[in-house]
Amino acid sequence: MPPGKENGASTLRDRVRPATPEELENIPWMHTLTPVERRRAESAVVVGEAEPGDLVCRIGRPPTYWFGVVEGLLKMSNDNADGTSMTYSGLPPGGWFGEGTALKREPYRYNIQALRRSVVAGLPVDDFHWLLDHSIGFNRFVMNQLNERLGQFIAAREADRLNNPDARVARNLAALFNPVLFPGVGELLRITQQELAYLIGLSRQRVNEALRTLQAQGAIRVEYGGLRVLDLAALRVNGVNGMSGRN
Repeated sequence: MPPGKENGASTLRDRVRPATPEELENIPWMHTLTPVERRRAESAVVVGEAEPGDLVCRIGRPPTYWFGVVEGLLKMSNDNADGTSMTYSGLPPGGWFGEGTALKREPYRYNIQALRRSVVAGLPVDDFHWLLDHSIGFNRFVMNQLNERLGQFIAAREADRLNNPDARVARNLAALFNPVLFPGVGELLRITQQELAYLIGLSRQRVNEALRTLQAQGAIRVEYGGLRVLDLAALRVNGVNGMSGRN
């Protein structure tokens, strides 16, 4: 796995270990494989424990693994020339990412960073391509990933045109609750309002205001240590059309 913090006492590579049977069982694409394919995949997958701030992927580095989040929370972002940072997506448990980069074997165009202590799984790129060459089920999983991610980014562009902070909060929450991309989340997302504000690029106070509105509409419920989705369809509609007509 790639290094984490440049000046840390240890790196993510130093903390790599074999995946446990429970971790392997919770990898969603494992269940699409035949017994022969699964044995190869299980022997290839490794797991690393990322500390807050560790970089799992770094801009300009070649891909060596296809990654997934076992526990914790990562963010996908890019640094602009003016010193600002643009966050593309949060990555909660169950999500696998970077398949486009792994497919093309091209350098990363984004950073993936741990927002909190996280457990990250990696499938070596050569094994990723072997599964593409041999497994129909794996191909379908990857195609569904690419299709769902494309739809997510189109929705993000539509929401950004509204310039509505409430819509940005709703859209980002709907993305984090996406059952195809992040099947490990379920109905309860373990995230703090500060982490959500960091992902969206708004103040914690403004995010709190939007969450209260969404809760009043019955789309979510704010619980201790996280957010529970009550109406994902309504959350998606709010993410495209905005809430309360406020700007």
